[in-house]
Amino acid sequence: MRNILITVMMLVVVVLLFNGIVASDSTGTQARIETQGNGANARIGAINP
Repeated sequence: MRNILITVMMLVVVVLLFNGIVASDSTGTQARIETQGNGANARIGAINP
């Protein structure tokens, strides 16, 4: 029973860390990747052949 409790608590911690680090609204990893991707797309679109 104790092992199950520890496992569940660890999963909760992982979910909270994921939400705080990756899925954060404006400062998370996902937002930074989207910003960099949009900048790269704009630069590629501005290239004249």
